[in-house]
Amino acid sequence: MYLIIMKSAVLFISSILVILAALGILRFRDNVERVLYARIHILGIADVACILALLALGEPLLAATYFILAPFVSHAIANAHHYGEGD
Repeated sequence: MYLIIMKSAVLFISSILVILAALGILRFRDNVERVLYARIHILGIADVACILALLALGEPLLAATYFILAPFVSHAIANAHHYGEGD
């Protein structure tokens, strides 16, 4: 009983974090100089929420893999944007 309540609470908190991250992404305008880096930072909140949700659903190996790979993917996207833009 308590385990189900704890899992539900973690999933609820994770969903709130994902909604806040989506609002943060929509809040930034495209004319800001470093908007991509700010958006990647906001998506870090969604990454944490997804990791919490995976842990609540009983998938610790998948959560650990996501925890390790998410920063590498964010860095690769920012690096590709930086070198692809040429500014």
